[in-house]
Amino acid sequence: MLENTEAFSGFAVDDLGKARKFYGETLGLRTRDENDLLMTLELAGDRPTLVYEKPDFTPATYTILNFQVGDIDEAVDELAARGVSFEAYEAFEQDEKGIFRDEGPPIAWFTDPAGNILAVIEQS
Repeated sequence: MLENTEAFSGFAVDDLGKARKFYGETLGLRTRDENDLLMTLELAGDRPTLVYEKPDFTPATYTILNFQVGDIDEAVDELAARGVSFEAYEAFEQDEKGIFRDEGPPIAWFTDPAGNILAVIEQS
């Protein structure tokens, strides 16, 4: 029934104002305000993603967005210069930049102001 319908993803944050600034200014993504409680991220590949403010918000404990990059070192360096801090996880051996390089494509995780987990992952 739904196989030919257009779908989109969404996720919650605790403060839409902080999210607008982070996604629009820090990450440099195109954003579109829907109203006081909704924002759309205009992601590459025509993948709009709805961001909404939720009063009883709890951050996601998994990666909600993966950004594919051509050079992970360059992406991590640029994001770090913009004030992004990268996460370190005990389960993974990450280098000094926070990049996990051992299995699969190199990946580095960071969080948005609400604590949701995001990642940059090198295209293979």
